[in-house]
Amino acid sequence: MYEVKCDVAIIGGGPAGLSAAVAAKKEGAKDVLVIERDNSIGGILQQCIHPGFGLSYFKKELTGPEYAGRFAEEALNLGVDVLLNTMVLDFAPERKEIICASSENGMTKVTAKSIVLAMGCRERTRPNIQIPGTRPAGVYTAGSAQRLVNRQNTMVGKNVVILGSGDIGMIMARRMSLEGAKVLAVVEIMDYLAGLTRNKVQCLDDFGIPLKLGHTITRIVGNERVEGVYVAQVDENKKPIKETEEFIECDTLLLSVGLLPENELTRKAEISISRITNGPEVDQYMQTSSPGVFASGNVVHVNDLVDNVTVESMQAGKYAALYAMDKMPGEVREVTSLTGNNVRYLCPQRLRIGNEEKAKLFFRVLQPDANVRLVAKCGDEVIASVKEKRVNPGEICCIQIPMDKVGDDVLVEVVKEA
Repeated sequence: MYEVKCDVAIIGGGPAGLSAAVAAKKEGAKDVLVIERDNSIGGILQQCIHPGFGLSYFKKELTGPEYAGRFAEEALNLGVDVLLNTMVLDFAPERKEIICASSENGMTKVTAKSIVLAMGCRERTRPNIQIPGTRPAGVYTAGSAQRLVNRQNTMVGKNVVILGSGDIGMIMARRMSLEGAKVLAVVEIMDYLAGLTRNKVQCLDDFGIPLKLGHTITRIVGNERVEGVYVAQVDENKKPIKETEEFIECDTLLLSVGLLPENELTRKAEISISRITNGPEVDQYMQTSSPGVFASGNVVHVNDLVDNVTVESMQAGKYAALYAMDKMPGEVREVTSLTGNNVRYLCPQRLRIGNEEKAKLFFRVLQPDANVRLVAKCGDEVIASVKEKRVNPGEICCIQIPMDKVGDDVLVEVVKEA
């Protein structure tokens, strides 16, 4: 068996893995290794050829490949090692051993001092949402259609309906329109947008594409190829209202119905998983329940912006390096992050009280609202407060708390302004 030893091993060479690798190197880790199953690093950003990345982190609008390219170049210049075409099969967190298979090296064992999980996420497919109807060709996830069009120069259809108003779905509505297809509708079961408002404006409104909120697809029609779909309005329980059903003739259906963190390895290693995010529970250092195993990006919780992925991943990379060098901050005690009014989940789920001055808590709301205040409390004491004009489930919120004011568990809630 081919064997490799390093200080920090990172599983995944997408934006999260590359950001973590750069941060680990800058923090002083000597040997940093990125393990990537694809034939190149960059992850999903390689197929995201549209602009809109980097506005927060770089203060500049970049395409996906440009954004990934900056971190890929920096990582390689810093001396980060990369194993391409290498699939991780298993890892033992207590021994920090990773078992992989690659076409070049065969079975490979990587032994590290710390590990960063950066496997990203995958799309929910038709079986996950159980749409009735036949099984014709022409049904794609939005991400697979994006890869076919942008990386393999293969057009997937001419008359398109998109289920789900997630960001990838809206972006593909614009992409298909630019390629000459007719996007007949974007159908969303919720009564609010699932993705970023800016994507609705730039990808739907600017192209005159109808958005049907509070609707769903009840049936797919077609034998060899999709011939159309039935769309119906839903009631307050998200059940289709039969009398509102209409038939839309189309040859292609794209599904943008949510993302799932790639956590088969995490579960197999018996690392604590959040039942809300389906990602590993972490502290403010992005360390999981297994000491020396860190996680970041969409494997922890699905982010709306890659800039946020970068910030979290650099935190994971930094502390993975410190762990490898036996320089982790000391801990006095641990408290829990608790969800309050209109807060779906919080990340990190735990806070280790030590020498940190501040910590950021990221979260999504349950329902859209306007003119609100984000509030963090310990007991009855408000320790942080931020005013927001609006909040939306499709966009991640953030509140920064002073760690010297943290007594008991921290509760975060969204409060309506008077």
